Amino acid sequence: MAFDGRVLANVNVLAAVVESGSFARAADALGITPSGVSRAVGRLESSVGVRLLERTTRSVKLTEEGRRLYEEINPLLAGIGEAITSTGGAFAAVRGRLRVNVDSFFARLMLAPQIAKFLERYPELTLDLVTRDQLGDLVSEGYDIAVRFGEPPSSSLVARKLLETHTVTVAAPAYLRKYGTPEKPADLVGHACIQMRSPMTGQPLDWEYRRKGKSFPVKTSGRLFVTDVETMLGACLAGAGVARFKASGVQALLEKGRLIELLADYAGDRYSLYVLYPSRHLPAAKVRAFIDFVAEILGAQAA
Repeated sequence: MAFDGRVLANVNVLAAVVESGSFARAADALGITPSGVSRAVGRLESSVGVRLLERTTRSVKLTEEGRRLYEEINPLLAGIGEAITSTGGAFAAVRGRLRVNVDSFFARLMLAPQIAKFLERYPELTLDLVTRDQLGDLVSEGYDIAVRFGEPPSSSLVARKLLETHTVTVAAPAYLRKYGTPEKPADLVGHACIQMRSPMTGQPLDWEYRRKGKSFPVKTSGRLFVTDVETMLGACLAGAGVARFKASGVQALLEKGRLIELLADYAGDRYSLYVLYPSRHLPAAKVRAFIDFVAEILGAQAA
């Protein structure tokens, strides 16, 4: 395919459609008409010989071919913008809009208390944090980056491990004074255990422990069922029962004595925190800045 400036212009229009989620919003961002956006995308599809977008009356979504193309071109477009900015005297300026797909536990207990520092550091950046139970498709849904617990999916996404943590079983001092302290996993059967429902099945998550190569599953029970970690944390702090959390999110509360760790001799589940983004080629300055900031706050919390 012969390359000329019109192809680059059409590619830029495609990127605007993906990032904004509609032809109309892309037109507003680019200062052209919606029909002009449609024609530019049509010309690009004709150039590459495949349909890049599935259009309905309510949504616009990348086709599989469009997703692959966008994964390759988006970092290059960002690199062009940064090169121009750098040439003008400001090296790799962190500006624009950064859309981040985040794990709810990480967002609420680890990121939110620190996010003001990030915004103060980069005053020309707008941050759009979207908390979701599932990763979804970063590219077709217009995310720049994701931060999630759990092993990353097999895909073209770049995955960088930021943290490995484990679950801890905890309760408030007031609860333990009233009901006693469990000494082994089987003792939990007689306690009020706050039940977290799985976002996938809606059923309470299983509790299991390990020690010296042996597994100790426990059929816990309780009258409180929750679907989000913040509610569970508030209830646990108020003495409503025993709960399990990823250790990285409650370390400060343990150090202050507001929560007490139980069954410390028994290992809980382990989780890894990953940052995911579409391509390792020329990641945008805003993406690099966010990754560096997350690594920084995690390092400070671990210190």
